[in-house]
Amino acid sequence: MTAQALTRTAPPRPARPRRALLRLHRPALIVWSVFVAVISAVLLWAYGPLGNAARTAWQQQCTKDLCDWNDSIEGYHLAYTVAEVAIHFIPIVVAVWAGGVLIGRELEHGTAQLAWTQSVSPARWLAAKLTLPAVLLTAGTTLLVLLHRLLFDAHKIPDGWSWNDNDTFYANGTIAIAYPLLGLALGALAGLVARRAMAGLTLAVLATATATSLITLAAPHLVPWKTSVGDLKEGYAAPANVIYGGEGAVTSTGAHIPDPCIGGGKACPAAHDIVGYYSEYHPSSQFWPLQLTETALVLAVAALVTAAAFTLLRRRTA
Repeated sequence: MTAQALTRTAPPRPARPRRALLRLHRPALIVWSVFVAVISAVLLWAYGPLGNAARTAWQQQCTKDLCDWNDSIEGYHLAYTVAEVAIHFIPIVVAVWAGGVLIGRELEHGTAQLAWTQSVSPARWLAAKLTLPAVLLTAGTTLLVLLHRLLFDAHKIPDGWSWNDNDTFYANGTIAIAYPLLGLALGALAGLVARRAMAGLTLAVLATATATSLITLAAPHLVPWKTSVGDLKEGYAAPANVIYGGEGAVTSTGAHIPDPCIGGGKACPAAHDIVGYYSEYHPSSQFWPLQLTETALVLAVAALVTAAAFTLLRRRTA
């Protein structure tokens, strides 16, 4: 047989793994790129011409007691809100995609099993599925957080947002970068458990919403609270512009107890040996301890979930 015949009958070369991986993720990559570009444009618009116009309008039209919002101020607040809400919902959207499309649909249609029979191990398959999305999510959300902080620091318009507002606190720090990775890990695990697209995305949403709620509730208590104490005349004396924690009454022994006199009469404090009230709070100086503590907790949970996904896959394909 001639060399020419061998050339004609030789099978086509398989696509390079990197190119195949990019082709597989191309729809999600396009959607993610458009999303990051649009939200970045909104943040830059609010930071630049819209923010400057809103600040000027506020200084010219607003007094201490009265302010008539014009289109610039309303547009600034709308852009700020839209950007924060979009950033806040990234983990849920990522979980839906990972549980339904990235993993669940592949198992349901059998394309994953086919890949495993073509010299691609299940562990390598899952690692390839998760690595590129994790890198792109980290890069995109990092850019959005930096732009959001740029906007937040530039325009301190009154009646706007404070550092302790839920969406602002989320979008202003590292937790906004960590939570999408948790959504990706939970979505992958949900897809492996369900092995169906619809069931996988449903389970992914429930798991991500539950994990996010529990971590958000627990994280503030992992950083020591500041405490302010007021006497019976002052009442609760926590400062403004803080994240509030617990509060209650102080007895003559210094013990902190739940306030038994809510709605009670003037004689109630003396009857319960109450001499003052306490409030627990996190001031703005604890922004980064709160952010970094919650970020570490989120990444630890994401790592455990990812390990569980690989363990489950290994057992099922053993």
